[in-house]
Amino acid sequence: MSRPDASGNVDLTPIFYDALEPRSREEREAALMAALAQQIAHAKKAAPGFAQILAEVDSEAVSSRQALARLPVTRKSDLAELQKRMPPLGGLNATPVEKLAKIFVSPGPIYDPEGRGSDWWRTARGLYAGGFRAGDLIANTFAYHFTPAGSMLESGALALGCTVLPAGIGQTEMQVAAIRDLGVNGYIGTPSFLKLIVEKADELKADISCLVKAQVGAEYLPPALRKAMGERGIGVTQMYASADLGLIAYESVMPDGSVNEGMILDEGLILEIVRPGTGDPVSAGEVGEVVITTLNRDYPLIRFGTGDLSAVLPGTSPCGRTNVRIKGWMGRADQSTKVRAMFVTPKQVSEVVRRHPEIARARLVVEGEAGSDRMTLKCEVKDRPAGLAEAIVASIRDVTKLRGEVELVAPGGLPNDGKVIEDLRKYG
Repeated sequence: MSRPDASGNVDLTPIFYDALEPRSREEREAALMAALAQQIAHAKKAAPGFAQILAEVDSEAVSSRQALARLPVTRKSDLAELQKRMPPLGGLNATPVEKLAKIFVSPGPIYDPEGRGSDWWRTARGLYAGGFRAGDLIANTFAYHFTPAGSMLESGALALGCTVLPAGIGQTEMQVAAIRDLGVNGYIGTPSFLKLIVEKADELKADISCLVKAQVGAEYLPPALRKAMGERGIGVTQMYASADLGLIAYESVMPDGSVNEGMILDEGLILEIVRPGTGDPVSAGEVGEVVITTLNRDYPLIRFGTGDLSAVLPGTSPCGRTNVRIKGWMGRADQSTKVRAMFVTPKQVSEVVRRHPEIARARLVVEGEAGSDRMTLKCEVKDRPAGLAEAIVASIRDVTKLRGEVELVAPGGLPNDGKVIEDLRKYG
């Protein structure tokens, strides 16, 4: 797991963070499925919320993806209500609150736990794949108050042996001065704040050429920004994480600094991509909602719907890590909208589809001006028996209590973007 450097000498730095990353897919899948039944049994025994959610589930029988797909999805959008019902964490924590290390507050409010131990959020793996190493001096510009991002990335950086400047957000002049004076060589934070720091350094004519690597997250990274940072000598990689799950996926770099396509799934997770509004896994490569089952013993989230859209990329990363890759964040799965003062949800669209097995995929398109909304359910169908469109219209009316039109299209006729409801109305 070593490579020659530009002069032909052997670089003894391991390519991989640990021996889990280059495993065969068969070995990894066997290990995950063996751990799955144990995790479900643990969640049912130690987390009272999951004891209720999974009351009818035989944990020993859940040792395959097919069995996992039959379990209920607990979505991020459910957390606020669950936590009101069973404070403070909805009963989803298997470790009692008094034995946890920290409790964070996200907007909602939603309360998120952090357990004890090194690199609890598992972010060291993503930082390592992005080129961060022991001895790096890193400015961590994620927030340290209430929300977990600062703590999440700091714990991973410390586990790698990096030195951390807990910079937090804001005060760009002070950020620039600290980077220059201390010789900070790594940045962690949002891409937009990295841009602000670099622009402030230019304005102040401050030399921050010591800064050569950055790992960003929490918002979209424009390709033009990555390119511009690269031209300044700052290599930028992305990670995908959440306050509930910690690290989900991450980019990796090659020895020449080039960034590989897609994001590699973290080793401690089981990924499903499901059709929005349902718990049904989609076909390989199709866009859907990211649903994660985590092997975290403190907070054993089972089939946790993140509300994020993504899709699986075929093949493996050129870096040699063999875990599944996803395309990264592709939007939000909660596409509920109001039509004529009534909410229409992806779950309702799924119910209409369920009633008509001829429908392979469907998208509800909402158009019109204020007060004259028009709904059209576009359905991919292979066979068109007589009366199908009329039957679907009746189902739309029955499920949504609203009138809707139907348009039948050929298989593959709808975009592969994960949208179940598309609101084309103009506002303002």
